[in-house]
Amino acid sequence: MSEQVAIPCWKQRPVQNILIIALFAEIGYATLNLSTMPPYLKDDRGFGESVISLVMVTFLLFEAVFKTITGHLADRFGTRKLMIAGPSISIVTSIISIFLPHMNGAPLETLAFIVLRAFDGIAVAMLWPAAFAQMNSVVADDERQHAMSYLNACYMIGIALAFPLGGIVNDVSGHKFAGIILAAILFAGAAFASQRVAHATPPIRDEHSSGLQDFLDSMRQIPEYLLLATVTFMGVGFPLTNFKLFLEKEFSLSESAIGLMILPAALAMAGLSGTMARLGERLGKVRAVHIGLLLCATGVSIIALGAFLPFLRHVSIFALGGLPVGFGFMLTIPAWNASVSDINPERRATNIGAVMTAQGIGAMIGAAIGGAFYEKLQPLGHQLHLGAAFGRYSPFVGCAACVIIGFLLSLKILHEPKVVEALPQPAEVVAEGIYVPLDDEDVLKPDEPIVVPPSEEIVAVEEPLPLEQPAPELSPEERAAFPNMESMSRTTENRDTMKQ
Repeated sequence: MSEQVAIPCWKQRPVQNILIIALFAEIGYATLNLSTMPPYLKDDRGFGESVISLVMVTFLLFEAVFKTITGHLADRFGTRKLMIAGPSISIVTSIISIFLPHMNGAPLETLAFIVLRAFDGIAVAMLWPAAFAQMNSVVADDERQHAMSYLNACYMIGIALAFPLGGIVNDVSGHKFAGIILAAILFAGAAFASQRVAHATPPIRDEHSSGLQDFLDSMRQIPEYLLLATVTFMGVGFPLTNFKLFLEKEFSLSESAIGLMILPAALAMAGLSGTMARLGERLGKVRAVHIGLLLCATGVSIIALGAFLPFLRHVSIFALGGLPVGFGFMLTIPAWNASVSDINPERRATNIGAVMTAQGIGAMIGAAIGGAFYEKLQPLGHQLHLGAAFGRYSPFVGCAACVIIGFLLSLKILHEPKVVEALPQPAEVVAEGIYVPLDDEDVLKPDEPIVVPPSEEIVAVEEPLPLEQPAPELSPEERAAFPNMESMSRTTENRDTMKQ
């Protein structure tokens, strides 16, 4: 009889379906918000950097606020419905963003884009907690961290493809809104795939809870993860809204060049995500978070030094600092998500949503501060004789500070659980070298002496029994009368000796 070979989780059809949906959605959201929206608002709509940051902060705010609520809805009504609704909303907002009348950055136009990005935030809040919860529901417990790494790989590949695809489409067409059309097509693909192949998870009914109550419960259950998520993703938010503008202004790169620069590095990290997940499993979840955050802090610090040291303001130094950031990210995120998922299997989407809410709040705060730093500190850089590049690099300084603080917090509040050895089962007790079986109803209590029931009487021997005395020696007359007696005596002595 042949043994059944376990199929790797990435080869299982339900896992592949979720990865396809996640990849389409992430390419769409990264194309819309990271690759296309900032230059589109600046060049086509005439928005300033601070206003662009305000628009993007709105997106992050609504994403953060609604992730806990949508995580609760995913638990109650099933994940598939939310995975369809999220991309469908973004199709509508993308189309409106293109056909909205141009007002040269007037307040009404700014308000319209704030509202549109708010709905985009709600849409992405619907998608990701549901996708993570659905992935957890279709894989075994021992495969969960690998499955998280594959979703993480989709995130990296989505970003890797968004910049070159969005940039090339914009450059070839000559229109900054071309990337928005591409994003709408990708959202349509994600919604269609969710409708056709997404796994239908059973709803979990809980009439006595709400999204806010779930978040408060998560604050009591996992405060260390929420605190760590807020501080660390505040650092992520600092350069988030101005990342592409930074590369264009500081290194004079076109949109296509930016995409081609990011593509090989991101694809390489995506290909190594499975290896990094296995490394994280060997290290342990908490230790993987520690080492991953240390790598991120090291890489961002290298980039941030360009604010103060002009000779480090080179694209090669920027790429060099990005390598440990990428590897640290791949090591940290799967272990982090797997740990949150293991807290309560019946509230996976809720807990993941709470962590993502904390991440969104941190990123929102960091994006607002980072956008102001980028614009307002450039004149200060001239006064300090460091040039306008000081202001452009300043968001990375804030990012490095937050990630370093996050690393120190992780050392303080995250520890591997102590292994407690199980008490021996009361099958038998050793007492004075005698094994005494216990009855099934006997229960050992802490600090309670063990009572050994009386057993059969054992006779203790104080002294060894005396040895048999040797036979007396025969006289010559006796030896002559009994010639065989001496040999018989020797045989008896040898037998006695052997017994002894």
